[in-house]
Amino acid sequence: MLAMAVGNLSENNSTNIQQVSDSSFDSQSSRAIWDVKPVAVIDDLNVTFKRSNETIFALRGVDLAINPAEIVALVGESGSGKSVLGLSLLGLLDNNSKPKVTGSVRVGDVDVLGASNSQLQSLRRHQLGAVFQDPMTSLNPTMRIGKQLNEVTSSTEESIELLRSVGVPDPEKRLGAYPFELSGGLRQRVMIAIALGGSPKLIIADEPTTALDVTVQAQILELILSVREKASTSFLMITHDLGVAGMVADRIVVMYGGQIVEQGTTKTILETPKHPYTQGLLRSRLTLEGSSKGKISTMSGEGYDARTLPIGCGFSPRCECSVELCQVSAPELREFHDDHALSCWKDTDKYQASQPTRPPTASSEGNDNLDRSPLDKDALDKASPAAQEKGGEVLVGDLVVSFKVGSARSRSVLKALRGVTLEVKPGSALAIVGESGSGKSTLLRSLVGLNNLSSGSMTAPPPGEIQMVFQDAGASLTPWMTIQDLLNERLLAGGVKSKLERQKRAIAACESVGLHPQMLQAKAYQLSGGQRQRAALARAIVIPPKVLLCDEPTSALDVSLAAIVLNLISELRQRLHMTLLFVTHDLAVAKIIADEVAVMYLGQIVEQGTTQQILHNPMHPYTKSLISAVPGGSRIRQTLRGEPASALATPTGCSFHPRCFEAVPKCTQNEQLLYVSKASKGHFVRCAVALGVD
Repeated sequence: MLAMAVGNLSENNSTNIQQVSDSSFDSQSSRAIWDVKPVAVIDDLNVTFKRSNETIFALRGVDLAINPAEIVALVGESGSGKSVLGLSLLGLLDNNSKPKVTGSVRVGDVDVLGASNSQLQSLRRHQLGAVFQDPMTSLNPTMRIGKQLNEVTSSTEESIELLRSVGVPDPEKRLGAYPFELSGGLRQRVMIAIALGGSPKLIIADEPTTALDVTVQAQILELILSVREKASTSFLMITHDLGVAGMVADRIVVMYGGQIVEQGTTKTILETPKHPYTQGLLRSRLTLEGSSKGKISTMSGEGYDARTLPIGCGFSPRCECSVELCQVSAPELREFHDDHALSCWKDTDKYQASQPTRPPTASSEGNDNLDRSPLDKDALDKASPAAQEKGGEVLVGDLVVSFKVGSARSRSVLKALRGVTLEVKPGSALAIVGESGSGKSTLLRSLVGLNNLSSGSMTAPPPGEIQMVFQDAGASLTPWMTIQDLLNERLLAGGVKSKLERQKRAIAACESVGLHPQMLQAKAYQLSGGQRQRAALARAIVIPPKVLLCDEPTSALDVSLAAIVLNLISELRQRLHMTLLFVTHDLAVAKIIADEVAVMYLGQIVEQGTTQQILHNPMHPYTKSLISAVPGGSRIRQTLRGEPASALATPTGCSFHPRCFEAVPKCTQNEQLLYVSKASKGHFVRCAVALGVD
């Protein structure tokens, strides 16, 4: 067994997230300490499942040790086996899938694989905690928070103290709340509080920040570091984001195809990765420090198919360094240096002696090809009317959108948009950024006519010339309709009566987004996440629109798939001359995709300018906080405190002042106007302090 063990890093234990960055890890403080007894040890773990008469090889010979007070980040694409590894530690593998498990899993002195149900319950109560990606599916929606906490505590006072320890404001009040009454960040804090209830030695955190805004993500990561420091709790942090791993982890373990392919200290993996897969993940990752435009680097080939056991290296079909040896012999995980292990034939005598193979090419059968240029063919232009000379113009003037919420007896008015004014020029790309609840999605839904306007004006192309791609493509594609049916629906509405012409255009749209035409007969549930997002794009552009609206289309995707979709949207926009409005909470995405950026907070635009102006000369304190929260780079972390105010009761004066680190007394009294910056043309900011306005 090769299980690298990195000890308690005393120097990193006291690190505050406001000072940490991807390059802040000291190799001397991250040295391996072999005489510390691990809190968990996995030895030669193999897990297979039976689904629909198929065998799924989920884990294959995994070795791993986690030391006291150590944060281990487990990274890799979807399907790499990360979550199965976490569930194996918890003893929560799905029995309905008939798991077959061999090897050893020990937590403390307990053999997890051989433990009885009562032993597993005791283990999860006293030694293990779990925080999952979506707290709404983990918290009981019918129980108040206090009652759920009381299941792991002995008194109400202890429950209050637990909530206070994880930074929940007004903990006494929150005990009486239901999960749906809390924000995403507060729900995740409650989950961490429940996980801490039994004073566990190890917490399994499975994508705990993926669905959160970058500002809330930064708070949760800071909380994880604080818990590790105060309680000496170990964490297995499962994530697909190497930037997140770099902010908190002592050690990074990279998984592909159910195996560990590389592991080492955070500094080693981020600065000197050796495995081609790790290098590909890092290239696909978006940071504020990278180039602002151009195609994002992606990996070739398709993701690993867990239904087939590879003869050689599982990554070789996608690897640019593959040689004959890689295809016929699987490399073992070997120690490369004291703090670095690698499962790759590179840098070995056998590799040097083997014959190189032809570099991988995009397969016509592939549906998630990462190196295929989706717009290499002119099929869409030939099947559709002539390309537009320019996209449509979008004008929004002092727009107000309100909703009535609550019961019939006690209705309240929620102002989702409060006087939004916006001009998007034909053919340009605007990114709209901000936290959840800022009004971004409401603005897009209003543009396509899904919301009634309370007041103000709006000019946009008619419904047939403006299309929207939603965050969850699976939910936006009718589940009982094939992709062909979905495209036909739009073509018929656009006046295409000929069945042959509809088929021709559907094939052209699929080819334009890199989706094989055979997928036209598939339904949404039969497609992967990346394929569903491509299908949603195909539906949007099967008749090229003048304006394309995208609402967080990459937030739930792996970094490699997100890079593909972003490249695809950028190329479609250029080829079809579309105007693009792209909602995101990630300024690194905005940097790649947009010409201009509008920053929204609590239903208002608080700053707007070119992408260069916003990223390199931010003026509003909220914009500065968003930039600070983006993982990666060596920026000083300035964590945004508190929760956004409720749109049911907006603060007097500037709506951001309760959370603002630059607020002065006048900010609490007068609502700030949207000013033009004196420093640069076209840069607008809603902040009197930033411009020195009395």
